[in-house]
Amino acid sequence: YYLRAIGWKLNKVDQTGSNFGTNQRHENPQLSEIGSHTMVSDGLFMVNMQKSANSFRLEHTRVGERNFFGNNIIYSPDSRVGDNCLLGTKVHVPVDGPVRENVGLLGSPPFEIPRMVNRDKELLGLISDKERSRRLPLKNLHNLVTALMFVAAQWLILFLTLAIWDRALNYYTEWGQTALFVAVMLTTAIGIPFYIFLERASLGFRRLKPRMATIYDPVFWRHERHWKLSDSPIMGLFTGTPFRPLILRMLGVKVGLRLYDGGCIITERSLVEIGDDVTLNEGCVIQPHSLEEGAFKSDYIRIGNGCTLAPSAFVHYAVTMGEGSVADVDCFVMKGEVLEPNTVWRGNPAKLYGVVTPIDTRAMEIGHAA
Repeated sequence: YYLRAIGWKLNKVDQTGSNFGTNQRHENPQLSEIGSHTMVSDGLFMVNMQKSANSFRLEHTRVGERNFFGNNIIYSPDSRVGDNCLLGTKVHVPVDGPVRENVGLLGSPPFEIPRMVNRDKELLGLISDKERSRRLPLKNLHNLVTALMFVAAQWLILFLTLAIWDRALNYYTEWGQTALFVAVMLTTAIGIPFYIFLERASLGFRRLKPRMATIYDPVFWRHERHWKLSDSPIMGLFTGTPFRPLILRMLGVKVGLRLYDGGCIITERSLVEIGDDVTLNEGCVIQPHSLEEGAFKSDYIRIGNGCTLAPSAFVHYAVTMGEGSVADVDCFVMKGEVLEPNTVWRGNPAKLYGVVTPIDTRAMEIGHAA
């Protein structure tokens, strides 16, 4: 409803209760069109503007019908993708050649894969059309309650923040900058525990477990509610500082010693284990779930000691990174991959590129040479 209200053309919507993720972008909503029966995950960027050194041109960008979009996809007006396609996470959408239809596309440069795997077909086949029609109103009701909970939580923290700053401004004439400093400290001291409590409460103060379900299963509804209530501003605080690992631990991540986090995005914190001396660079993503065609799957991600996630690296669910392994810049580590210790993985999808000498071994070699 929101996207349609701001100008997106959505054609005939096949309501699933999970048609769109939470983070879509556009350059002009009036020139953005989504075909019927299309499902979109987080991170879609609709490009509506072509720019040069001295001019720009606005263009209509249309997505075909019956498509599924994974995460972090940039879709331009000259994309050569038609109807009934699956676009994998971080795929390079083709802009030349024939129009692709009835296939899946993965990687950069893109290559064709099956439109849907048998496991997803079997899982989705467990829900009949009649049962789907029965569960959909219940799912929409569950989503409505989630929306009300989200709004109530944001109003509560806004009210507390306004009350604190109202007092601070009243005392400004007497205390000066001290009143503002106290307000900042109180806002931080209340806001961080509040959002941590909200996220933990969304899980019933338990930890997530690996799951496999359709979007019409109450198991997924509860997980979806957790997504919405855990999307808080504290995940952007204190990046690159020693306070960051402390916040991650309180949010449920199993974190080792001496973690450097320059701005990593972790979607399900309690499904992630991070070892000692790990480096998480800016913009890297750790995502322990998938939602292809409405078939939800989640599993643990384990990052061993001394590992590095380079900027914009994307690690999917059920991945195990061995000690000292490296996921290089802008790579996409596919679900279920096992990165052997001291290896470097590059590309989309990520493949073994080479090996690195462990730091301790290099230090010993330098010491012997000296």
